[in-house]
Amino acid sequence: MADNQNAPQFALQRVFLKDASLETPAGSQVFTSQWKPDVKLDLNTRTTPLDNHHYEVVLTLTVTVNNAETTALLIEIQQAGIFLVNGLTEDQMGHTLGAFCPNLLFPYARETIDSFMTRASFPPLMLAPVNFDLLYAQQLQRNAQEQESSTETH
Repeated sequence: MADNQNAPQFALQRVFLKDASLETPAGSQVFTSQWKPDVKLDLNTRTTPLDNHHYEVVLTLTVTVNNAETTALLIEIQQAGIFLVNGLTEDQMGHTLGAFCPNLLFPYARETIDSFMTRASFPPLMLAPVNFDLLYAQQLQRNAQEQESSTETH
């Protein structure tokens, strides 16, 4: 029975939209030209401990849509989740919060962006899936390189 108390625990307890904005800087002019969008996606994740076992993970997506060198649309959303995470090693915890949780939040964020697009009278983007495992691995590699270079300079 005591072994079950130390078993790893993971649960998505709540998904919520923390912040959202939509801008159409070019106004109605964007609807008078041929629609050939150039889409730029920036994303970021942030984790905040809420208590010993609960974490808020926020996935921020910024979508900039340019059409004929004019910014047609700018959408920024913060899709958040509250996760129960317990009994993991430090490496497992990092991967869970840095890759697995954002992966769970992404479909909600994608749907919100498409909803905003259609409400603003644009076609949905249907963003492709994001490989958060790869992004997390790249971030770990960058952190290791930065730590190595800072050690060399001291």
